[in-house]
Amino acid sequence: MSESHLDQNVLASLLDVMGAEYPVLLDTFLIDSEERLRCLHEALTAADAQALRLAAHSFKGSCSNMGAPLLARLCKDLEEDARRERLDDAPGLVEQIEREFAIVRILLKSERQRYR
Repeated sequence: MSESHLDQNVLASLLDVMGAEYPVLLDTFLIDSEERLRCLHEALTAADAQALRLAAHSFKGSCSNMGAPLLARLCKDLEEDARRERLDDAPGLVEQIEREFAIVRILLKSERQRYR
């Protein structure tokens, strides 16, 4: 796997822009991501391709903004499948998204500890 879980250049830019609010940004992303995962699960359970597409699209954007390229790519894959209403692979993709988010969460919590 050539991509890293977090793009340190993006995090450095966010720190530069956000300054003292950077830790709040990290916390907000983590809390918001939990809600986005819940929405993915709800849409998957309901087999609602449109809701799944929208939830994946939204999560993809926030992951991209926060420098989580692998997570963003997985969300993009899910979004594209849902757009085509091909939900056969959706459970596996949601599981991959959850696993990647678990890694990103650990890394961002570690990053957060640097700014207590």
